[in-house]
Amino acid sequence: MSMHIEVVYALPDKQERVLLNLPPGSTVLDAVQASGLLQRLPPLEPGCFGVWGRAVTPKTRLRDQDRVEIYRRLIADPKEVRRERAAKARE
Repeated sequence: MSMHIEVVYALPDKQERVLLNLPPGSTVLDAVQASGLLQRLPPLEPGCFGVWGRAVTPKTRLRDQDRVEIYRRLIADPKEVRRERAAKARE
């Protein structure tokens, strides 16, 4: 029996989505490699993956119907952005 896994990656202007059938015991890294997205996307940071919105390691085992999310690097520090916004609001 195989597991149905979805691998997703969002760019600012488009989203990539790949549906896979993987054997039981497959990991996040197995799914990402099987999706082929690593070859089509810009270089990814190691360990920047999630399953249903929760950060996971590449060795995390998947369950049927899981959605593997590949995360991009942040372009700005969220704390710094909030500080700047608060400073502007005070002006």
